[in-house]
Amino acid sequence: MTTEKSQKMFKLTIEYDGSDFHGWQRQKNDRTIQQTIEEALKTMTHEKITLIGSGRTDAGVHALGQTACFRTQSRLTADSFLNGLNSLLPDDVVIHKCEPKPYDFHARFDATGKHYRYHILNHWIPSAVGRQYVLHIRKPLDTPAMSVAAKILLGTHDFKAFEGTGSPRAHTVRIVTLSKVKNNDTGNLTYDIKANGFLRYMVRNIVGTLVDVGLGKISANEVKKILLSKDRSRAGATAPPQGLFLVEATYP
Repeated sequence: MTTEKSQKMFKLTIEYDGSDFHGWQRQKNDRTIQQTIEEALKTMTHEKITLIGSGRTDAGVHALGQTACFRTQSRLTADSFLNGLNSLLPDDVVIHKCEPKPYDFHARFDATGKHYRYHILNHWIPSAVGRQYVLHIRKPLDTPAMSVAAKILLGTHDFKAFEGTGSPRAHTVRIVTLSKVKNNDTGNLTYDIKANGFLRYMVRNIVGTLVDVGLGKISANEVKKILLSKDRSRAGATAPPQGLFLVEATYP
């Protein structure tokens, strides 16, 4: 019989290239990050282990600092799991840290927030190298207007207008502590957003709306009206997944 005393809890910090994955969550017939790591853990422990992530990332989305946790009866140490997993996992998944945690630690429920970053290449010529990690926009973007629009999202708001359809939650209010567009003057733009939680497709729907602002399709002030409307049909198209990175999940 498995008891609390016989099990140990570990937390992983994971980097992955989501290009060839169908997202984080385990699926029956598709390659996913959760399943890939679980299979490596099973090889090491001979146990059927469930890996709990800080949240799901969609197909094609990447992570620099995804976190996940698992319980095991194995006597292996954190360093042994770190080295063993990295020797078993494919090249597009890397474990950066493995840390022992209290038995009741939960990667999802204990997280206080997340940080996402979206990359945009704004140049009339596309890029051959790195094209799988950016959204390419040929027409010039008005980044000052996008910055103004991004700041409107700071604070506590109902983000229902930026939620993917068909994904109802108990509530759609989120607290955004960072919403910033940065232009490094070489055609590479980034949008960073931090919040206490995210709705499905929320970041990608925000990016699609900010791009509309940058292209002059809507004004920056229109973003506030979209936010208050709670109407998804008024926001921009969902930006493609390849430009999105989960930078980190934060904990107390």
